[in-house]
Amino acid sequence: MHELSIALSILDAVEEQADLHGGARIAAVHLKLGPLSGVVKEALLSAYSLAREGTDFAACDLLIQEVPITVFCPKCEARRSVESMQDHRCVECGTLASKILSGQELEVCAMEIAE
Repeated sequence: MHELSIALSILDAVEEQADLHGGARIAAVHLKLGPLSGVVKEALLSAYSLAREGTDFAACDLLIQEVPITVFCPKCEARRSVESMQDHRCVECGTLASKILSGQELEVCAMEIAE
């Protein structure tokens, strides 16, 4: 389960930020996660919960923002959503799109420092 190694990497980043801010308590980590990242949200949340047990970051929450898949449609010349993860066709005109604009994210985008 690679979600555990990802959870451990997130906690490493939390520890680094806490140290950079004089030992501040990090209350939450905000993560962007796309369906094409190869990471299962529920598995990551479970792994994170397990990984933080018994650490200085046991109270640090992981808040996941799910990012939808969007593509650039060459026919519409616009950003469009798709109907499924397997079929990257424009929902407006049905054209197959090869340029993925979002949905591959696995990105820590913010950390909340507790007061």
